[in-house]
Amino acid sequence: MGYRLVLYHLLVPLTRWFKVFNLFNYITFRAAGAFVTSVLVAFSIGPAILRRLRALAVHQVVRDGTPDTHRQKGNTPTMGGLIILAATIIPTLLWAKLNNRYVNLALAVMVWMGAIGFLDDYLKLRQQRKGEKNRGLVERYKLAGQVTIGVALGCYLWLYPISTLPGASTTLPFFKYVLVVPATAWLAWLYVPFVTFVLTGVSNAVNLTDGLDGLAAGLTAVAALTFALFAYVIGRVDTSTYLQIYYLRGAGELAVFCSAVFGATLGFLWFNAHPAQVFMGDTGSLALGGALGAIAILLKSEFLLLLIGGVFVAETMSVIIQRTAFKYRRRRYGLEYAQTHRVFRILGILFATLALSTLKLR
Repeated sequence: MGYRLVLYHLLVPLTRWFKVFNLFNYITFRAAGAFVTSVLVAFSIGPAILRRLRALAVHQVVRDGTPDTHRQKGNTPTMGGLIILAATIIPTLLWAKLNNRYVNLALAVMVWMGAIGFLDDYLKLRQQRKGEKNRGLVERYKLAGQVTIGVALGCYLWLYPISTLPGASTTLPFFKYVLVVPATAWLAWLYVPFVTFVLTGVSNAVNLTDGLDGLAAGLTAVAALTFALFAYVIGRVDTSTYLQIYYLRGAGELAVFCSAVFGATLGFLWFNAHPAQVFMGDTGSLALGGALGAIAILLKSEFLLLLIGGVFVAETMSVIIQRTAFKYRRRRYGLEYAQTHRVFRILGILFATLALSTLKLR
């Protein structure tokens, strides 16, 4: 009965009388609908959430080693990830098939990660009000939450495969004929820590990138759009056969979810572009990282994520180098803000284009 509450399950039965509703059978139409809806939701609720965050004085935490030019961002509200979560969840519930396990799992991971981030941001707010140091959620507890969802997802996919391919398997982006499967059945358990590592690593990488105005949201938008295209071609028999890549029945529905993420991040950029009115905080960065990690895992494209999200990897390494240099040498290295933002945006598009080119490599 719950499925009838969404547009797909509500309107498709009317096709017998009104042929126009047959459009809801097409993933491309519903993906476009999810994109438009997500942008509208972000624009609609964004101002109200922003006013509330300003009233609560939920400000960005400035980390040690932050350049002086970025320290004024300590007065910028955070927890804007609530906009992204709402603008992703609502369109997905409206436009996607909710009896699709790909969508259900991706949504579950995103909501779980977003909840961890929200708890972290909320604790920082309480500590700010009490005049305490802004530590937020204890790191080991945050990591425990990320590991928990990683283990849960890994075990589920391993024990209850959602496609004809082995649950404990992955693919290599430049070798489309190669399906990587554990050599023996007893080694299949290694898939669980592998999935856990991917989810934890990606969510933390996006979290570290949320600091430059519009960078994390912009890069995630590019990655989500790229994954939407991959989900569509992998989920169709004709396109996967033509491109000679693996076919995952039902995976095409992830294109709707990816389009919702794409629209949500673009809508959020209206408030987050330089000069940022709000940052997504851990609420948004962990949720987006979890969503990207889950999509890659469900599409068996974990190694492709390294390419699509190459800038997240580079930014993570940059942050590690910056913090280490500041800690031991009290010096900062790297490009200025404008240069960094411009270079990373260009690299994000280039990485996405290179990833798409792997579809035609033989």
